[in-house]
Amino acid sequence: MQLPLLLRKEKVVLASCLILVILSQNHKLSESKPQGSFQFHQINKRLSQSPKITDIMSSSNQKKNKEISSESSALRELKEIIKLQASEIEMLKKSIKTTNTAPISTHATLHHGSPPSEGDSDDPQTYLASPFYKLALKRVGWLSIFLCSLSITAIIMRSFEHTLSRQIELAYFVPLLAGHGGNTGGQIVGTVLSSLSNGSIQRKDASRVIRKEALSGLTVGVLLGSIVAPLAYYVGGISLHVATVLFCTLPLLSTIAATLASSIPFACEAIGIDPALIAAPAMTSFVDVSGLLSYFLIANKVFELFGLEL
Repeated sequence: MQLPLLLRKEKVVLASCLILVILSQNHKLSESKPQGSFQFHQINKRLSQSPKITDIMSSSNQKKNKEISSESSALRELKEIIKLQASEIEMLKKSIKTTNTAPISTHATLHHGSPPSEGDSDDPQTYLASPFYKLALKRVGWLSIFLCSLSITAIIMRSFEHTLSRQIELAYFVPLLAGHGGNTGGQIVGTVLSSLSNGSIQRKDASRVIRKEALSGLTVGVLLGSIVAPLAYYVGGISLHVATVLFCTLPLLSTIAATLASSIPFACEAIGIDPALIAAPAMTSFVDVSGLLSYFLIANKVFELFGLEL
C-alpha cells in the first residue's frame, strides 16, 4: 500500500516541476518580447524618417520634366522668331519686286491712274512702237518754247556789254557757270522724278523736298566756290575781284538751280503736265537765265566794293 502512494507522490512532484519549468520559460519569453518589438519599432521609425526611394525617383522625374519643358519652350520661341523673320523676308521680296516693276515717272501712274497716251516716251511698249517723227513732233513744241526763253540770255549779255568790255575776265566763266547750273539741276530733277515714280515722296511733300534740296544746293555751292575761286586766283592768274565774284556766284547759282529743279516736277504735277517731258529743259532754261543775271549783278556790286569804274 505504501509503494503506490509513493509513486503517486513522485508523479505529482514531477508534474509540478514540469509546470514550473513551463511557467519559467513563458516568463522569459514574455520578458524578451517587448525588447524585440521596441527594436522593430525603432527600425520602422528610422525607415520612415529616411527619404523613400519613391520620393527620390519622383524628385528626379520632376527635375527632368522641368528641363524638358524649358527646352520645349525655348524651341517654341525659336520657331516663332524664325517664322517672323521668314514673313519679313517675304514682305521685303514683294516690295523689291513691286519697286523694280513700277514704271518710271509716267503721267499715267502719277495722275489718277489714267492710261498712258500714245507715244508716251516713258512707257516701254508705246515708246518702242512709236515712230521717231511722233516723238520729235511731241517734243519740238516745248523745246522751241525753251529755246525762245534762252534768247533772254543774249539780252542779258547785251545789257552788261559795258561791264564785259571793262572786265573781259568775266566772260571766261560764263560757260562754266551755265554748265554748273545745268549739272546741279539735272541731278536733282532725276532724283525727284525717281522718288515720285516709286512713291517714296508725294505731292504733299513738296515744301519739305524743296527746302531740303535748296539747302543742299547752297552747301554744294559754298564748297565748290571755296575750291574754284582760289584756284582761279592762284593758279589761273585771274584778278582778285573776278575770283571774288566767282566765289559769291557759285553758292547763289547752286541754290537757284536746286530750288527750281526740285519745284518744277511738283508744279508740272499740279497743272497736269508730264514732268518727265518738261522738268529738265524748263529747269535748264530758267537756271541759265537767272544764273547769268545773278552773275553780272554780283559782279557790279563787287567791282563797286573794290573801287573799280564800270
